[in-house]
Amino acid sequence: MSGITKSFPGVRALDGVDLEVRAGEVHCLLGQNGAGKSTLIKVLAGAHQPDDGAITWAGETVTLRSPIAAMRLGIATIYQELDLVEGLSVAENVHLGHEPTSAGFVVRGREAKASTAALLKRLGHGEIDPGTLVGDLSAAHQQIVSMARALSHDVRLIVMDEPSAALDPDETDNLFRIVGDLTADGVAVVYISHRLEEIRRIGDRVTVLKDGRAVAVGLPAKDTPTRDVVSLMTGRNVEYVFPDRPAEEPVAEPVLTVRDLSRSGEFAPLDLDVRPGEIVGLAGLVGSGRSEILETIYGARRPSSGTVTVAGTALRPGSVRSAVRAGLGLAPEERKAQALLMLESVTRNVSVSSMSRFAHGGWLNRAAERDAAHRATRDLSLRPDDPSVPVRTLSGGNQQKAVLARWLLRGCKVLLLDEPTRGVDVGARAELYAVIRRLADEGLAVLLVSSEVPEVLGLADRVLVLREGKVVHTSRAQSLTEHEVLDLVMEGAPA
Repeated sequence: MSGITKSFPGVRALDGVDLEVRAGEVHCLLGQNGAGKSTLIKVLAGAHQPDDGAITWAGETVTLRSPIAAMRLGIATIYQELDLVEGLSVAENVHLGHEPTSAGFVVRGREAKASTAALLKRLGHGEIDPGTLVGDLSAAHQQIVSMARALSHDVRLIVMDEPSAALDPDETDNLFRIVGDLTADGVAVVYISHRLEEIRRIGDRVTVLKDGRAVAVGLPAKDTPTRDVVSLMTGRNVEYVFPDRPAEEPVAEPVLTVRDLSRSGEFAPLDLDVRPGEIVGLAGLVGSGRSEILETIYGARRPSSGTVTVAGTALRPGSVRSAVRAGLGLAPEERKAQALLMLESVTRNVSVSSMSRFAHGGWLNRAAERDAAHRATRDLSLRPDDPSVPVRTLSGGNQQKAVLARWLLRGCKVLLLDEPTRGVDVGARAELYAVIRRLADEGLAVLLVSSEVPEVLGLADRVLVLREGKVVHTSRAQSLTEHEVLDLVMEGAPA
């Protein structure tokens, strides 16, 4: 890709970007949210047409007018936001758009299932049933299905956008094995990740984007110092520095009280307290029940047993409305699919849970709604400082701030955060850490889930370690190390 430019109304997303990828290499693409990574790979995938520049494939200049045109050349893309059809089976998703045919007729039966089973076995997940509906699979297994769909074509280049975000360490090891097998066969891989340790482990060369430009091309992935990479991405040196914890532990009565809460097949009976000003972290592998606990507390899942109380008010089991009215707010793991109205403005996304405040006699006071939303977003330093822009145009970190602003406007007492920095770049992470700590210091109770153990240990005051749906350890965060947490979640017995 040479001199690729692409503009959207009001923004120049790509400004003369060069990208060179060799057969059999893992080429890592780095940059903050908003640097242009997603736009660049969509141009490569045929989803966007460049305003200028050229794409050369196997020595010939090509025009990729659609994703189908890219796929026919052997270019496959696995997006961070998986584009699977939940109402179709695994086999139907894998072969969607190129279904097996016989005498011109689509064959939906044994051939599709057999080839899908072979692909899943190649990916190390032969346990996934090709006949299962994709909507019934875990996020990690959906990621595997998306990879199987890409490999169902004769791929020569595969783009992976944050492929390990929903995977536990074992799944990530399996992913790296798959990537190694692909490159050994001469397949090129473009790998996008915010986890710099992954780049060191799997990458060959690195291209860094900043503000729509390639500020470094072809850096050695294993030898370039982290400080240099971060400096290129941000234009400044950024360290993963967590805000200071309060000197004294909270002594107020718990604002969130959970007793004997359980869901059959997902997590065992759980007791939990969170006090005003306290951040409590849940650490565990994917599938340990972390997200299910948050969603059950919030009322999005109905518990098998137990009670949830917020500031003395017992919540109605399985009722989100009861939870929100009592003062609970949830920032879910999949913010684009589960939290945000992507086609609406920042204002509407922030005000949606407080709409009754701005409605009088059946009419909506849009000026009051806009002003209140603007105050909430400005308090979190959301950029750009314009609540009228569509939320889909924001970077990942600023989209997360929009979700947090919604609950600040609502005046919630307890904030449930599920993977709050997933897909967020290193610079924005530091900002989000500071925001979360400040909200706690101002009296908010926070219950945090994160796949990144250092994040839980660095941000939380107290940590509950989960293994297979059971709490196996509880202690102050300062008394735990990453190594100890991993030992507990992989081998620990309930304590």
